[in-house]
Amino acid sequence: MSPSDRRDFLKRLGLTGAGALGLSGCAAPSDPPPDGNAVSVTGRVTAPDGGVANVPVTDGITVTTTDGDGHFHFTASARQPFVHLSVPAGYRLPTNENGLRRGYRPLDAGSGDSMTVSFDLTRLDRDDTHHAFVFLADPQARTEAEMEEFRRTTIPDVTDTVQALGDRPVFGVGGGDLVFDTLSLFSEYETAVQDTRLPFVQVVGNHDLNVDASGDPGSTATFRTHFGPTYYSFDRGAVHYVVLDDVYWPGSDGFGEATDSYLGHLDTAQLHWLRQDLALVEDGRPVIVLAHIPPLSTMYERRDEPRPSPRNMIVNREALHDLLAPFDAHIVTGHIHENEHRFADGPHEHVVGTACGAWWTGPICYDGTPRGYVVYEVDGASVQWRYKSTGREADHQMRLTVPDGDRLVANVWDADDAWTITWFEEGLRKGELTQTRGLAPRARTLYAGEEQPEKYDWVEPQPTDHLFTAPYNPKANRIRVEATDRFGRTYTASLGTASNPS
Repeated sequence: MSPSDRRDFLKRLGLTGAGALGLSGCAAPSDPPPDGNAVSVTGRVTAPDGGVANVPVTDGITVTTTDGDGHFHFTASARQPFVHLSVPAGYRLPTNENGLRRGYRPLDAGSGDSMTVSFDLTRLDRDDTHHAFVFLADPQARTEAEMEEFRRTTIPDVTDTVQALGDRPVFGVGGGDLVFDTLSLFSEYETAVQDTRLPFVQVVGNHDLNVDASGDPGSTATFRTHFGPTYYSFDRGAVHYVVLDDVYWPGSDGFGEATDSYLGHLDTAQLHWLRQDLALVEDGRPVIVLAHIPPLSTMYERRDEPRPSPRNMIVNREALHDLLAPFDAHIVTGHIHENEHRFADGPHEHVVGTACGAWWTGPICYDGTPRGYVVYEVDGASVQWRYKSTGREADHQMRLTVPDGDRLVANVWDADDAWTITWFEEGLRKGELTQTRGLAPRARTLYAGEEQPEKYDWVEPQPTDHLFTAPYNPKANRIRVEATDRFGRTYTASLGTASNPS
């Protein structure tokens, strides 16, 4: 499909997807928001060897591309805060001294009806066809002590992981809820991720908002001061990456009190930008979306609730799915404080266990997933991933328990339908374990009841689908479980007759 055909195709999707936006009064994603104020933006994207052609440049509504000598010109909305570019493959992500993504300029509407901006790119010193990234969901520090624990535990673990990846280029992603409402800790977060020496891109989360804002645009003011645009894109190798802002804040009553809670939603301007951004991407290419709120968490099903909370889903996710349909797409999020893979309705959804676990109350999330992050390795168009537990070896992928004396339970937190999980007694294969919904035994021990955990007694274990069970034979001297993931990697854990969980 040619670029012009792609634009026509996506325009049709936008026109037919208006009803999927989920909020009344929203325009279709093909229709830009009305704006009587405009700024004529002229500039150039350069590298040491001259102008860089075909680089997308945007104000977050309109997307243009540079000409053969790197020049661009377009009309921007004066209401937009930034002009920014989509960094092409083969170039470094522009960063500040802390390693945080730059590559944007304030849109200075006060300078009159025109402005000039320039962007300088530097080529990578390595081929990025093979690259990697680490996704850190929800560091979510409320206090300086919690941020220091993040810096003391998670950051060195990430550094060791990156070293083990060899010489492939790596970048980091802060997957939203960088802090827990204490926005003054953004600076400490910046200092922490600087220690990784990685370029870091940030996603905005619901706990990163100015909740005294009168509406959604103002809710990200402090976040934008530190990290720039809340949605943007860039390329690495064959992969097109898109960072989205899917946290919608309906506003306060003018006195700093929230009139309603946040919800998962992609506004019209963002969808209009995304339609144009993806129009420049070839069919079939890998597209990885990095966001905070999942398109649809299945927590409500596991809790036997009749419907999902709008805080745990993107209410107009169908519009996103339509735009991603032509691509080999993945959507990577956090927010839920558990690990889950979902394949229904659209792209593969990765809901990542959190760096803070259950809000820094213990070593695990409330589904039993250890505190940690996910490591993604990309080779050409092939994408592989593995959950990395903080402070544990890379092959720590399950925990075995015998919670009731007659049943072996394996919590295999990163398992999906392509995994095979079997158990052995005295070295003899007994069969595959049965997938079971329930509470992770260790989460129940640490978090169940009104008296615990001490820091936040509202934390409770939550039902999960990544438990696997088999009959327990107390006469067996050695029980081993083998879990083989979708990429053919096998992990093992063992129990002795009277042993504690592995």
